[in-house]
Amino acid sequence: MRVLGADRSFVLWMLLSAVLLVTVPPAQAQSNGEGTIYSRFGLGSLLDFSSSQSRAMGGGGYALRSLNYNPDTNPALWSDQVYTRLSGSASLQSVSSEDGSGNSGQLTSGNVQAIQFSFPLYERTLGVGLSFQPYSRFNYNATLTGQERVGPRQENEARYETTFSGSGGLHRLRGGLGYRMSDMLSVGASADVLFGIIESQRRTTSQGLRNIVLADGVRLSGFTGTLGGHLALADVLATDDALSIGASVTLPARLSGERFRTLDEDLARDTLSSERGDVTLPWQGRLGVSYQPGPRWTFVLDGFFDPWSTFSSGFSVGTGETEPARFPVGGTSTLADRWRLSTGAEVVPAGEDELAGYFAQAAYRFGGYVEQMYVRPDRQTPLYEFAVTAGLSLPTSLSGTRIDVNTIAGTRGTSSDALVRDLFVGGSLHVNFGERWFQRRKLR
Repeated sequence: MRVLGADRSFVLWMLLSAVLLVTVPPAQAQSNGEGTIYSRFGLGSLLDFSSSQSRAMGGGGYALRSLNYNPDTNPALWSDQVYTRLSGSASLQSVSSEDGSGNSGQLTSGNVQAIQFSFPLYERTLGVGLSFQPYSRFNYNATLTGQERVGPRQENEARYETTFSGSGGLHRLRGGLGYRMSDMLSVGASADVLFGIIESQRRTTSQGLRNIVLADGVRLSGFTGTLGGHLALADVLATDDALSIGASVTLPARLSGERFRTLDEDLARDTLSSERGDVTLPWQGRLGVSYQPGPRWTFVLDGFFDPWSTFSSGFSVGTGETEPARFPVGGTSTLADRWRLSTGAEVVPAGEDELAGYFAQAAYRFGGYVEQMYVRPDRQTPLYEFAVTAGLSLPTSLSGTRIDVNTIAGTRGTSSDALVRDLFVGGSLHVNFGERWFQRRKLR
């Protein structure tokens, strides 16, 4: 066997690395992400990414078959691999927040969405998939100002400012196999590793007094697994059409780690307390349908359900008694079941015509979703997220390689009931490289 196109592969790899480094500064890639005050609760904002194709079509794509992408959410789709594939994605998002009193703020941050790698062991039969991507992001910043009386007789007034902020999050490393059992049925499974650090800080600054930073955080790691299936049907509603049904289930995960509290007074940071414990994440269910009436159009309809009301924590609150209602800084009693419905479409004007013009061979995508969020800060009001998505996929001179540009705009939460409404808009750049790296030589 021999490697084909090694020079081009090296150039594209360097290009991908440069795009990620330029688009996302290192500090932001580690601590920033989906910037919203709602990330203070639970494990932070939960991030879902399967491929840049599905991202522009509402974010689902659990049944979406494609030779040009690495679908990540359903391991069964890895069985379709023909090319060795490497994909990288980076995004930039701006969030504007406002409460019912007219207080507002804005946070702009960058994030690496995913790095994916896959290759076929046997073309269109058995494939390997690997991915590394954020699972959640803890990223918020809010400031409270006021005055207090100081002095022996409290005769003076001093202005103080308290800043509440969060950083960190969990990451997921996934690896697995997809196997096509027949022309209709494919199955797949993956092993998933979750790990990361979440920290919430309260910084108080006063005139003439020391600056004090109180931080609560938790370091977690653990394992889980995902099982997937895919059913492909042909000539369902018309000749040469294709209908696909895909589903996956991620098993409950038990994460173990350490919770800590530190006090930073000026430059000295002291650990006030630490303890070992664990948390239990709920199972996750995904179901999707994809329909292609012909080579030009593709339509998807997807949904998922995560019973976050069953989330539990074994960490104490410093009194020696177990109280799952507080974890680690945001509270488990503020969590609720999460679900999402999404839909989208893709059109390639040229269809299968390889002699058509460049922009006729490009793919144009659009979609949207509605999601019930898994956090309820007031423990009563259900919160929802609405968004519309769109994307443009540009072909390149290399077969199997595409450059995608996606956008998203939406709203989450509400400004009533002492809560916050977020308006967010973002864009992302995706490099999807594919090439036949290994082939057997034919004897002549």
